[in-house]
Parts: sequence; C-alpha cells; structure tokens
Amino acid sequence: MTQNTYRVSGMVCGHCARFVGEEIERVPGVNAVTVDVDGGTVAVTSDRALDVGEVRAAVEEAGYELVS
Repeated sequence: MTQNTYRVSGMVCGHCARFVGEEIERVPGVNAVTVDVDGGTVAVTSDRALDVGEVRAAVEEAGYELVS
C-alpha cells in the first residue's frame, strides 16, 4: 500500500470534496481517498504507485486543479 497527498486548488465545500473524491476513486489501484477542503489536500491510498498524470486527469475531470 502506498499513500500520497496532493494539493488541489478550487475546493471550497463538501460538494467539491465529493466530486474530487469520486473521480480519484475511479483511478485503477485507488483504495481510499480522504479530502481536506480546508487544507486543500487529498490523501490517496492505493495498492500501487500512481502516475501523477492519472490523478491530475481525475482532479481536472471533477473541475479542479492539481497543484504541483
């Protein structure tokens, strides 16, 4: 298991967190997603190392931006 934390800009409420979490959960290998709206972060637990491009695409699909 691996865990990574990513910064996401534009999230301001619980609905934002839900959209981002749902999209990231669709990435193959993701087991759990914890979104911290106040901190602007997303913690992702997966059973393999994730390609940041996959996570970025999921965040963008939800309408937000992954911050480098």
